[in-house]
Amino acid sequence: QVQLTESGGGVVQAGGSLRLSCAASLRTLSGYIMGWFRQAPGKEREFVAGLSWSDATRYADSVKGRFTISRDNAKLMVYLQMNSLKPEDTAVYYCAADYRTSGIITTEKNLYDYWGQGTQVTVSS
Repeated sequence: QVQLTESGGGVVQAGGSLRLSCAASLRTLSGYIMGWFRQAPGKEREFVAGLSWSDATRYADSVKGRFTISRDNAKLMVYLQMNSLKPEDTAVYYCAADYRTSGIITTEKNLYDYWGQGTQVTVSS
């Protein structure tokens, strides 16, 4: 059973930064699309960023230029660096994995195979 464990959430003022981490209990990240999603109260879970095993990236328009997804293959870790945070970034952030050898990053949450438990990010104004 694959487990994804997020950490790094917290409370930050608008304009600040946070780095989220996701530890994956996988033998390798190769072949997996690793994604970050978020869900604000009363809203649908939405795609934030994705990273393919070939280093392709994809971002939601709302976070482009502010968030960066990366990974450390040796440590089986995936990160989301979040800069210039805004109150509207407040949400529970989830790490997800999609085994997809095509390398195409999907934004569709139902196509991701594994999920973490989430970590809360709160941005105060």
